[in-house]
Amino acid sequence: MKRISEIFVVLENRPGTLGELCAHLAENKINIEAIGVFQDTAKLFVKNLNKAVKVLTRLEYETEVRDVLLIELENRPGALADVTSKLGNKGINVEYCYATMTKKGNKASVILDVNDIERALKILKA
Repeated sequence: MKRISEIFVVLENRPGTLGELCAHLAENKINIEAIGVFQDTAKLFVKNLNKAVKVLTRLEYETEVRDVLLIELENRPGALADVTSKLGNKGINVEYCYATMTKKGNKASVILDVNDIERALKILKA
């Protein structure tokens, strides 16, 4: 579990927008490690954050870098419930989450945006 930075990108809500965004990143050899798309926004975890921000800014995307939590979980029923319940029971609100699976499928990398990252890290380390 660790703090990471994601890119929050505002998208037009129209066909093709997500494909365009992903193509721009691919053309610049930026790999998307995890992505969450929510109507008119995308949240991206990429290997080369600074390069991605520069590319998207040059292409006039509205972007913001945000700190979020990255948690590796077992791919089993209840793993996410355990973490989110532990946080919720201590008053930490999960604003959103998205995930990606490992190649073998035995682990999930879950990205959580919470209202208090430092406190959430302490709670989950306990």
